[in-house]
Amino acid sequence: MALQLWEVLKESITVYTGLSPSTFFSVLSLGLAIYYMITNLFGSSDDVPGSYQERSKEPEEKVQPLPPPVQLGEITDEELKQYDGSDKSKPLLMAIKGQIYDVSQSRLFYGPGGPYALFAGKDASRALAKMSFEKNDLNGDLTGLGAFELEALQDWEYKFMSKYIKVGTVKSSIPVSDGATNGQAAEAAETDSTKPTEDGPSVSSVPEIVETVSNVDAGKKE
Repeated sequence: MALQLWEVLKESITVYTGLSPSTFFSVLSLGLAIYYMITNLFGSSDDVPGSYQERSKEPEEKVQPLPPPVQLGEITDEELKQYDGSDKSKPLLMAIKGQIYDVSQSRLFYGPGGPYALFAGKDASRALAKMSFEKNDLNGDLTGLGAFELEALQDWEYKFMSKYIKVGTVKSSIPVSDGATNGQAAEAAETDSTKPTEDGPSVSSVPEIVETVSNVDAGKKE
């Protein structure tokens, strides 16, 4: 039975390929050898189609859709630091000119290990304007920036406004100084003291009036 099947197989090979059985199997062996050689050069044995499909399904199962942005309102710089990407359960946030944006969709850039990771969780206005990665520039202070730097910052702001969703603002950390308040109060008091009243002479002119009346009385007595 086996011999009959072999004879039928040889005849089929000759009919369909035009090759002798020995030539056919030689070509088949050579093709398999070339295939495995190429596989070893450009990839491991795990990269065969079957295993590739199995491995490609793993990331799809782990990747979860991003939650909708949460509006935070007004928060402080310290509170903003909690959204630097270190906690994956929280959104990834970044601020420009006091406006906070949700950049979670660009975690590869602003998340841990990304090229702009140091900007996350901060108001990086000054750093973006100067294209600086110095820690001293990771703040929202725009003092001393030139026209070119402010224009660059404006471009960044337009980009964020068009791409990301605004979720809050950074509370201003610049307090009103007591010296300025006291100075304004003193200036107001000085203005009030020098302003003449509508119903009579000012307080500063009273001594002059008293002196004039005294001189008139003295002249009458003489």
